Parts: sequence; structure tokens; C-alpha cells
Amino acid sequence: MPRERVPAGRRAALIAVVTVSVAYAPIAMTELWPYADENAPAIGETLLAAMVSPSYVADALATRIGPYGRSLIPLVVHSVLGGLLMLLGPAQLLTAVRRRLRLHRALGVLYALTVYGSMAGAGVYLARTAPADAFSGAAFWVVLATILVGTVLAVTFGVGAVLGGFPDLHQRWLLLSYGFLMTAPLLRLEWSALPLLMPGASMAEVNRVAVMQLGTLVAFGALLASRALDRRRRVPGLDGSWAPWPVLAAAHLAGGLALLRILSGPGWGGETGPLLAGYLAPLAVMYAVLLWRALTAEGWPREEWRIHLTALCLSPALSLGLSAPFARALHLDRPGALAAALAVGGGITAFLAVLTVSLRVMHARETVRRSGAVHPSGTAVSGTPDAGEHVTDDGTEPTAEPMTENGTDHAAENGTDHAAGHGTDNAVEKEPA
Repeated sequence: MPRERVPAGRRAALIAVVTVSVAYAPIAMTELWPYADENAPAIGETLLAAMVSPSYVADALATRIGPYGRSLIPLVVHSVLGGLLMLLGPAQLLTAVRRRLRLHRALGVLYALTVYGSMAGAGVYLARTAPADAFSGAAFWVVLATILVGTVLAVTFGVGAVLGGFPDLHQRWLLLSYGFLMTAPLLRLEWSALPLLMPGASMAEVNRVAVMQLGTLVAFGALLASRALDRRRRVPGLDGSWAPWPVLAAAHLAGGLALLRILSGPGWGGETGPLLAGYLAPLAVMYAVLLWRALTAEGWPREEWRIHLTALCLSPALSLGLSAPFARALHLDRPGALAAALAVGGGITAFLAVLTVSLRVMHARETVRRSGAVHPSGTAVSGTPDAGEHVTDDGTEPTAEPMTENGTDHAAENGTDHAAGHGTDNAVEKEPA
């Protein structure tokens, strides 16, 4: 059977992710070597100095000698394994696309173990480094700690999902985990691009702006990838909505009031003005896309878009609530604490949205299991799938993989039950041979 052709937009996105990841891998692996040996290769530093200026890089790195020196071995472990993850991520995507299931599972085990090892090294560094000593200040320490926890939890939930027979949720969690890992190369790209908009700014000042929505943006990218790969119109057992219009209206009200409070607060002038711009501009773009999809989609896609729209609307309220604890715990002034809270609020609510989607799908399966309808085989089912949808005996759809144009799924074409493996990102389109 001929493979379904991947749309040009998705192919371009896949090529971009693979290119950035593979290109960044050697930069990540060698980034900390110069702190151990001044003659060691420094690929990232050399490129950044050529793109911006040598002093831009030198002034920033001079402040890192002390903090990095106290945790050099854990940081080298973190960076080398991080570079390996930049290669394992695309390998996971491509083996899923090409249906190399055994290789995909083996690489998946290696990916999870490498994430745990890399994040352990980062955790040692953060534990030994006072927030105020982090590059560009305490807000960056908070961002790094949040990304660390989010990455570890996303991988852990992804492993649990595949072991529990939820390949569609496994896909979502693993995409989110890789999105969090992609903050590293994306941050380097911002270090090189933002000086064009902030002439004369130091790398520390650029970094404060760059991290304002970094976690939220990569989580948003993971959502777009998940929705592109999940072609189902409905999920058996899923009735009603966990994000109906009254809930959305309340989330808009809470988020709007919080945003007004944030904007009216003192401290957004002068040097902190770019921080606010770095927060609001991505927020507006993400909100527009989520609102459009929530209004135009139908069925299961609409439910997922609504849940994520609700989470995004609530992110300013969460950030406002976190600012006071951050100020006390990290000994920050109000603008500094608020900036730290804004930098992580969207990423946290996006993570909670994926968790809500997971609970929604699990609840739907439990609803099917408890339903009174009985299949002739004696297994519980609920409802009739839409055309082109495949439902297993337990009432769940085994994969979120796309359907071919004639309404059959790829698993049926090759006679393989991907759900039985429980170890793949099944919901990935095949590329043409």
C-alpha cells in the first residue's frame, strides 16, 4: 500500500526540528569544556561571538566561572547527555514516522534514562547554586528549575501512559518533554537574534527577555504537534465538555483581571519594559491561535483546544499568585518576583492542561468500561465510531494515528496491532518512501 503523503507544512516543521536538534547537539556537548580546559573547543561561543560580538559573549561567560566551577562535573554530565538527547529526540520522531517499532521502543528506553541522567546533573548544579548567582538572576534559576521538573514529570507520565495502554497520551507527554528540552537550542537562537531588537544590551539582559515565555512557547509547539498527529474526530466515552463556555468565560475574566493588575503595577518602565513586551507578544499570538481553534474545531479536537485555551487564560492569574511566594522565598523585589512568576506561569498551566487532557481521556475509557452496552464478543463498548475510526475491545482507540484517505488506518494496512506494543508514538503520519 502506498504511504500517505505528509502535508508540506508538517514536513517543513519536522525538518526544522530535526535540523535545529542535530545542529545543536555538538554545541551542547562541548559547551562546558572550556571551563575545564581553556584550549577545549567552544563551538557555541565562537558562533555567538561571530553573530553578535566577542565582548557580548566574553562579558557573560566571565560571570559563570565561579558558579560553573563549583558544579563542573554535574554540568558536563548534563550538557553531554543533553547533546545526546538532541539526537535521540529526532531519532524517536523518525522511527515513529517510519514505523520502526522495535527500534523506537529501544530508543525510547534510552531516551528516558538519558533524560533522568541529564536532569540529575542539572539538579545538582541548581542545588549548589544560589538563585541570585544564576545567570541573569533569580528568575532564570526559577525557569531552569521549572523546566527540569516539567521534563522529568513529562517523561515519567509518558512512560506510565504507554505502560497503561494509552499511546495517544504517551505521544503527548513525550512531545511535551522534548519541547522542554528544545528550550536550550531555542534560547541560544534568541541570544543571537534579540540583540537586533535590543542593541547594546548585555547577554544577561537579553536572557531575561528571552525566558519570559520560553516554556509556554515550547509547550504550545508540543500541542500543535499533538493536534496535527491526532486525526480523530471523537473519543469513545467522551461526552460533554470539561471546558464549557461558562468555564471559558470565567477563565477569561480571571485572566483579564490578573493581566490588568500586572500591567498597572509599578516597575515596568525603563530596563524592565522589554520584559513585559517579551511576555505579552507571545501570549497574544498563542491566545489568538487557541481561540480560533476552539471556535472552529469540532468534537474531540475542540475539547482539547478549549482545555488549553482555559489554561492559557489562567496563566496570568497563576503568575500573579506566585509572585508573592517567590518574593519571600528568593528575597526578590516585587518587579523581580513578578518577572520570575510570569516566566514560568504559562509553562505550568500548559503542563496542567496536558494533565487535564490525559485525565479526560482516561475518564472516557473508564466510562466505556462501566457502560451497560455489551459487544457480541462480551466486551464493553460505547457508541459507534465515526467513519475511519478504529476502536479496540476495551472501547478505546488504540492509536491517534492518522487515517488514510480511504478511511482505513495504517495499522490495519500492515496487519500490525500497534496498541498491543504500548511502546510507540503511534500517532505519527508516515512519510512517503
